[in-house]
Amino acid sequence: MSYQTTLGWSLLTSGLVTLFLWVLPGSDLLWGALLLVLGGLTLYVRQ
Repeated sequence: MSYQTTLGWSLLTSGLVTLFLWVLPGSDLLWGALLLVLGGLTLYVRQ
C-alpha cells in the first residue's frame, strides 16, 4: 500500500508546484487543481 501513499504525495506535490509556477494563465492552474484533487483522492481512498 505504500505505492498509493507515494502516488498520492507525488500528485499533491506536483499540484502544489504547478499552482506556484502558474505563469501561463488558464491551463496550468487547471492542471494544478486537477493534480491536487487526484492526490487528495488517492490519499483518502488509501485510508
